Amino acid sequence: MFLQHYNTFIQAISLPVAKLCFHEHIDPEDIRTTYRAFTRPHPRFRLIRAKTVGAALIDLSRFADRHAYEEQIKAKNHGGYHAKRARKRGYRFVDIDRNDYVDDIHAINTSLDTRQGRPMDGKYTEKREAFDTLPHFRHHGILDPQGKLVAYASLAIYGNFAAFSQMLGYRNNDGIMHLLLVDTISRLIDERQVRYVMYDTFFGAQPGLKTFKTILGFQPYRARYFLQ
Repeated sequence: MFLQHYNTFIQAISLPVAKLCFHEHIDPEDIRTTYRAFTRPHPRFRLIRAKTVGAALIDLSRFADRHAYEEQIKAKNHGGYHAKRARKRGYRFVDIDRNDYVDDIHAINTSLDTRQGRPMDGKYTEKREAFDTLPHFRHHGILDPQGKLVAYASLAIYGNFAAFSQMLGYRNNDGIMHLLLVDTISRLIDERQVRYVMYDTFFGAQPGLKTFKTILGFQPYRARYFLQ
């Protein structure tokens, strides 16, 4: 156990550091709440903060444009490869109002009893009749060739970084989740509004999810959070 913790510590201090700034003026209440959630003590390692070590980030400033990003992840079995396959099969990326897709979202949420080896949380399995939309959140989806919603994601702009807060889809081999993330990230690169995009953390994630993040270009960082 000591060796495991020691190795984790060595990994942590060797990670590149990212300065992530919350801009309170965007939405004072939600920004403060999220800042506290990201910086509270880690549930297992009390000496570090929750989303600090191994934060899964892409530094968008590394890419001149979306094509540079897509070029990096185009190799076979990487994110761009799977996203391209989804496009060829007729899937398309769209902005959504979740209230137009209440039934579709519930169907996606309840399509599997477990994900990543864990039972689905009640907040997903209980049907929502309506969704509130905060102004700094964006909601994207993937439609199949018949126009049915098959995947969705919520993305928040917090300051100099954006973070995915929800992301779910039907389990298939068509690359729909890859398309959802690739097109969301590519748009952020086009806009140049944020420097980083975050997809939770690497540490604690199941091997399959770690691989998914890696083939989309996410890397582990040591995050330092600031409230401005």
